[in-house]
Amino acid sequence: MDPLRPVDLILAKRAGQEHAPAELTRFIDAYVAGEVPDYQVAAWLMAVCWRGMTDAETAALTQAMARSGDMLDLSGLPHTVDKHSTGGVGDKTTLVLAPLLAAMGGTVAKMSGRGLGHTGGTVDKLESIPGFRSSLSDEEFLAQARAVGVVVTGQSKDLAPADGLLYALRDATGTVESLPLIASSIMSKKLAGGANAIVLDVKVGAGAFMKTLEEARELARAMTAIGGHAGREVRAVLSDMSAPLGRTVGNAIEVEEAVRCLRGEGPDDLRELCLVLAGEVLAAAGLPHGRAELEDAIGSGRAYERFERWVAAQGGDPRALGALERAPDRWQLRAARGGVVSRLDALAVGRAVGVLGGGRSRKGEAIDMGVGAELHAKVGEPVSAGEPLATLYHRGGRGLEAAQRLLTEAYAVGDEGAVMPLVLERGIGA
Repeated sequence: MDPLRPVDLILAKRAGQEHAPAELTRFIDAYVAGEVPDYQVAAWLMAVCWRGMTDAETAALTQAMARSGDMLDLSGLPHTVDKHSTGGVGDKTTLVLAPLLAAMGGTVAKMSGRGLGHTGGTVDKLESIPGFRSSLSDEEFLAQARAVGVVVTGQSKDLAPADGLLYALRDATGTVESLPLIASSIMSKKLAGGANAIVLDVKVGAGAFMKTLEEARELARAMTAIGGHAGREVRAVLSDMSAPLGRTVGNAIEVEEAVRCLRGEGPDDLRELCLVLAGEVLAAAGLPHGRAELEDAIGSGRAYERFERWVAAQGGDPRALGALERAPDRWQLRAARGGVVSRLDALAVGRAVGVLGGGRSRKGEAIDMGVGAELHAKVGEPVSAGEPLATLYHRGGRGLEAAQRLLTEAYAVGDEGAVMPLVLERGIGA
């Protein structure tokens, strides 16, 4: 085999040529091994941003990235299913969806990285439950998956290390905005995660990475195509993220809302999105997925019972669910006039919770699980002058002034407010 010459790949992509899968695998493997310098990879990334990649190239790149580290072997588990969201504000869907899928016969076995941004990731939120253990041995992980149907832990294996290296370089070289690179980054971790059927929740709007429906649709198409090339059953849903999902943004406060949803008491938008996502991934897995069957899993208490078993299996106290500790101090935003909520900016609400300490801006930073925002009024809902719009839970005023400003900017009250549909498209990749 001829020695690898990274400059040849740079020149080929600059000229708009298509890479062979073997070339991409050698290139990625050499980069992870430290045999290709950052400056050559950066040049190649810029050429990809300029010239793009075919579906076959993107699939090959993703496979190479997925295989650059550990691959979870879930082949011994029945009906493995997974979900990925491209990120939003108030997005606690995994907390509802995982036990719902398990109650319907699926197995959800996930290793999840910790969140960077306005609030923590799913693992951070779960750790607001007293006693919950996010670190399990391989044997405990697989045993719980078999016995309970749900296990979610912090990322203990080196899943898709090439993605971490490439993402850091893309961030530093202005090459983040490339559809093939975005799609391969997301899907490399999903493929390494081992599930056979995957549903992708691609967010659209002010609080999402994808701002337009067209951009989101293209990303969804690219990711489902990667799944098809890899022999996985992947479907995508486009959902609105112009306003936060549900009525809570934070960590413990979002767990409480997920509990209410599983008990049949949660907000309509969270429930609806979880039912749609569940229907898509269960259909992809060949399991029962009718709306009536899904609603019965919640209404009968089977999904919530599975949630309690999941929490208890990982050392959490199910008796604490629905009454988790919140930060002791409160501030309320009140409507300056009567009317209808016409705007509720998801990004501003998320940033407000972040400055209170609810998220992290760098790895390893501590999160305050008790801070958050509760939204009493959302777009299209009538309010009277002086009526509370939202409550901030804070700790001794830390970050409060900035949070107050952000939350005030997030809301607008007018004479009317148009409610966006929550689910914009579904069944992409089916």
